[in-house]
Amino acid sequence: MSLHRVPSWSSVLVCAALLTAGSAVAGVEPVLVVSGLSAPLRVTAPAGDFQRLFVVEQGGRIRLVKDGVLLGGSFLDLSGRISSGGERGLLGLAFHPDYRRNGRFYVNYTDPQGNTVVSEFGVSSNPDFASAGSERVLLRQTQPFSNHNGGHLAFSPIDGTLSVGFGDGGSGGDPQNLAQNDGTWLGKILRIDVDDRAPGKEYAIPPDNPFAVRTNPLPEIWAKGLRNPWRFSFDRATGDLWIGDVGQNTIEEVDRWPSGSPAGPNFGWRLMEASACFDPAEGCSRDGLVLPVAEYRHGPGCSITGGYVYRGTAVAGLAGTYLYADFCSGTIWGLEAAAARPTPRVLLESGLSVASFGEDEAGELYVVDLAGGRIFRVVEAA
Repeated sequence: MSLHRVPSWSSVLVCAALLTAGSAVAGVEPVLVVSGLSAPLRVTAPAGDFQRLFVVEQGGRIRLVKDGVLLGGSFLDLSGRISSGGERGLLGLAFHPDYRRNGRFYVNYTDPQGNTVVSEFGVSSNPDFASAGSERVLLRQTQPFSNHNGGHLAFSPIDGTLSVGFGDGGSGGDPQNLAQNDGTWLGKILRIDVDDRAPGKEYAIPPDNPFAVRTNPLPEIWAKGLRNPWRFSFDRATGDLWIGDVGQNTIEEVDRWPSGSPAGPNFGWRLMEASACFDPAEGCSRDGLVLPVAEYRHGPGCSITGGYVYRGTAVAGLAGTYLYADFCSGTIWGLEAAAARPTPRVLLESGLSVASFGEDEAGELYVVDLAGGRIFRVVEAA
């Protein structure tokens, strides 16, 4: 999300709260799963868990939906450890691929000073409650401005490494050109091994990271040139990485990096905003840059929310389709994931403030409505 086009999440709530789920356009519709949440930003489930969904609330709580019912209390409450509001808060959650055995999960939040913290926690003896005292901090990053914190976390289905998304540090136009600076994590996606530890670190560096044996560029960096990657995901069938990267003033973009491609892609910001030159405004060199597979210009829309490639079974017409949305308009698009040059198609005019998509253990997809405090499941239209 960008405060330079959306006045703030809180002001969008006033308008979007008046909207309800829209009508189907291409054979799908949202069905309400749960309501009564406070500024939800993420929904996910651990591997092997078909009964529960875990919902991240911006204010610092992780709520539990069990057999379709929102439980009282919190799986984890970090509200006393974070700053929240605008683009700050509890922003990310990912469960270890072997969570059923080790009970470890990872969160991304902004601390009271507004800086990013990525931590590991463990579940308690009661599987519906985390151990609040089990925090192990993995990463800390000073944030120069309050916006563009990124915040997403995702484990690769191919090798089990953890990817961590950082925005460019905020303000507008990346004033310090941090997204192209290999000496900072800002404007990057990091890739770390949480199952091992390198000397002086709470994690290990995967040996095939592009700068694995370097100190500058930083060894954690896996990809760069991102403005604010607001949700990325790995295709559970192929391992391909899909990114929704928020634009500056004009264009929103979808990026794709196929599994098995060389590490170290550069997605272009601030040289480019999507496929257009940004700084410089004309004559920028595209050499070595990865151009988006899809983009859209501002108008009714203003801020992209990246999603998932659908690999469930309940909606046959969505098989192999990457879903993404615009936060302001609520439009949800689909792309054929296997196509070299996919053509976007509108799937749904949802009327929701889509802050995130989610995927359950079965591969079914969910939509997080920040303004309404609701979670919807994507189903075939009746």
